[in-house]
Amino acid sequence: MGVWRRHPHAHRRERHQPLHVVLMTSEADQQSVAPDGAAYWSIETDDLLRSLETSPSGLAASEAALRLAKFGRNTPALKSSASALIVFARQFRSPLVLILIFAASVSAFVGEGQEAAIIGAIVLASCVLSFTQEYGASRATEALKQRISRKAIVLRDGVECSIAAEDIVPGDLIRLSAGNLIPADGIILDARDFNVSEAVLTGETFPVVKAPGRSPPEASLAQRTNAVFTGTSVRSGTATVLAAATGARTEYASIAAALERKIPETGFARGIRQFGYLMTEIMLAIVILVFFANLMLHRPLIESLLFSLALAVGLTPELLPAIISVTLARGARAMAANGVIVRRLDAIENLGSMDLLCTDKTGTLTEGVIHLNGWLDVDGNASADILLWARLNATLQTGLKNPLDEAIAAAPGEGGSLAAFTKVDEIPYDFIRKRLSVIVRSTEDLLTTKGAVQNVLEICSFVHTAKGLEPLDATHRAAIDDKFRRWSAEGYRVLGVAIRRFESRKTFSRTDEIDLAFAGFLLFLDPPKKGVKETLADLAHRGIAVKVISGDNRYVAAHLAQAVGLRADRIMTGEALSKLTKSALFAGVQHTDLFVEIDPNQKERIVQALRSRGHVVGYLGDGINDAPALHEADIGISVDTAVDVAREAADIILLKQDLGVLVRGVDDGRKTFANTMKYISITTSANFGNMISMAIASLFLPFLPLLAAQILLNNFLSDVPSLAIASDNVDPDQLRRPRHWDIRFVRRFMISFGLVSSLFDFATFAFLLFVAHATAAAFQTGWFVESLLTELAIVLIVRTHKAFWASRPSPLLAWLTLAVGVVAIMIPYLPFAAWFGFVPLPLPVLAGLVAITALYLLASEATKRWFFGRESRQSQRMIDRVSKPHAAYSRL
Repeated sequence: MGVWRRHPHAHRRERHQPLHVVLMTSEADQQSVAPDGAAYWSIETDDLLRSLETSPSGLAASEAALRLAKFGRNTPALKSSASALIVFARQFRSPLVLILIFAASVSAFVGEGQEAAIIGAIVLASCVLSFTQEYGASRATEALKQRISRKAIVLRDGVECSIAAEDIVPGDLIRLSAGNLIPADGIILDARDFNVSEAVLTGETFPVVKAPGRSPPEASLAQRTNAVFTGTSVRSGTATVLAAATGARTEYASIAAALERKIPETGFARGIRQFGYLMTEIMLAIVILVFFANLMLHRPLIESLLFSLALAVGLTPELLPAIISVTLARGARAMAANGVIVRRLDAIENLGSMDLLCTDKTGTLTEGVIHLNGWLDVDGNASADILLWARLNATLQTGLKNPLDEAIAAAPGEGGSLAAFTKVDEIPYDFIRKRLSVIVRSTEDLLTTKGAVQNVLEICSFVHTAKGLEPLDATHRAAIDDKFRRWSAEGYRVLGVAIRRFESRKTFSRTDEIDLAFAGFLLFLDPPKKGVKETLADLAHRGIAVKVISGDNRYVAAHLAQAVGLRADRIMTGEALSKLTKSALFAGVQHTDLFVEIDPNQKERIVQALRSRGHVVGYLGDGINDAPALHEADIGISVDTAVDVAREAADIILLKQDLGVLVRGVDDGRKTFANTMKYISITTSANFGNMISMAIASLFLPFLPLLAAQILLNNFLSDVPSLAIASDNVDPDQLRRPRHWDIRFVRRFMISFGLVSSLFDFATFAFLLFVAHATAAAFQTGWFVESLLTELAIVLIVRTHKAFWASRPSPLLAWLTLAVGVVAIMIPYLPFAAWFGFVPLPLPVLAGLVAITALYLLASEATKRWFFGRESRQSQRMIDRVSKPHAAYSRL
């Protein structure tokens, strides 16, 4: 059997050069293949069908299964998720880990074998902890992605069936219509008004017209008008395509690296990067100063080096990548349980930060179950003819499926028999004409058109009245417009119906959409969704405003807005928007709640303008022309039933088109952000203070305040409770408003709590030196116990904005913190204590250290109240300053 393979030197071609393929066959197949080196787009259709051993009725299911086993799944890249070994090896790529391995090697080289072994063991344990968290998170994420696989319609055994796009094989016949992502490379067997967006491959902005035929063998991608390619999308029309190349043999796969979607850095990712820079600067400054200061004090080189490096590790949140991975993965699982699938983990933080949601009304604010409530003639009377013509149009069209056609087909009224008509042709719907025409034959050919009232009227020259055909004059137009406005204001979506009769012929085109007779109206009702008013209030309670962007007319949108509790007086139409300059639009969007009669290409402009005002914008869309706006938004949201291009452009998929599901997703996103920030807070409070105190103390003490191995053990043990951060409870007050990363806030937090930690560290030093008269080993042991206890205590303080006793941590976090606290007190008395240089502490000294820790806990609680109170007052002052100009604008 013949199969298409990419030319072995294809990877050397330029991006727009033709990709030649040859048909690799066995000897038995030589009779049926095209000449070697032939390009499939240049071969006659019949020859290509024979070469691929398929037919116009498609492949047999059994043959498709054999080909799938032979050629593999239809995915652009063959790479799989990282194996456990690769993830484990990745833990050792950290510069800090490499530095520690180097330090352990140096220790072993100079004869400090025991210290080298201890450092190596701690490094290995830290890497194992990080590995278990990251690998578990990656497995969970992969499992979630499997829940939103893409489907395609193919012919198998002569019958149309829906299969996973990954199961398409060479020789399959694929049915395509508006909104589909093209799942394989192939040639067009038949098409009708078929337009394809190829920007992802060629950079061409406008859709390209595709039709059956042949292209020259040397034709570039953009010149192959008879071929379609993986990853491009159907803008309008219908087609049947013969799959010639799948998976890694497609054009998309051959240039996948160049086509990889460049996802803008999220605010959260940018904040993490800036935090890394901040900690690196602090770490380098301390390491260099401490190292050279110790050398100047004539301390041993290796000991000074190891101490300085250990300080660097103590300052660094080395578990942060694993903590983020686990927290995001846990958030993704929680969201999946609530009906929200995350396609990109970074998007979780953006969802939690969202303060503005743009959405269409159908299916989100309304039930999404549209009913046909009226089929009326131009005089406003029920008409069986209008229902018949609408049913012919809706049931015989083969293009874009939509709920309006389903409502027409399901309407209960008697509209005449469809059996008396046979379909002749159709002129598919597109977003420029906003209408659809179907031609049927009975005694003569009848063209029946339905669509937006104004778009139908523009091709009409007559009006179909009870008296017969009359010219469409100004009086008739005014009467039609009056009815349209009145019904729209009552909440109905109104479509127009027009007809034209022809003498019998074979084909029709858009040029035949002239001189029609306007016949009547179709009235659809999509009532507000039950509970949506309360859901919108829940969003507002969380600091999220809602703006409606709809193609429907202003009257319908305003009626719905009033019904669901949104403002209906601040409206901008698509016509008005098109006349605004960029700066005028940026100023106007802030004070607009309903964007109506919007053309699809205006949605992206609206989202861009809202983002320019500093909003974190979510966009909820499921249509063909929502993709640009979904890309432009900070968080693109679609639904599981959306067209392919919308699902592919989205960051988050709702398994149910319900804003209530989104509200729960927002809460989960904010919990994820809050728990990630807890680890940052822990690291930048006691950890930072302890390491600074240690660095300063090392310059004045006649010995090191802690040995390198002790610092590493302290850092390892203090990180153990952090593994439970992802499961921690989050206070409701932290879910009430969007939260954004602020590196200046982190810096202020670090300095405020770090100073408190350092003050109690110096108090501990004074207690050990002047009260307990501790030796070097006893000082190091006591300081180790106290510093570890304070790092554990601060976990309970900074995890909540409330008093720590008023907010309950998760059981896992509480038990791990308690367990490590017990270990901290017991370590000096354990058999292996001497390995780390620990000595037993007298009970009075231990009691004094516990008392100092308790005082530190109370001081930190007081500092927290002062710090967050000040931050809240500053935030309120900023809000007041921003709101004053808006208030002035509103008065104007």
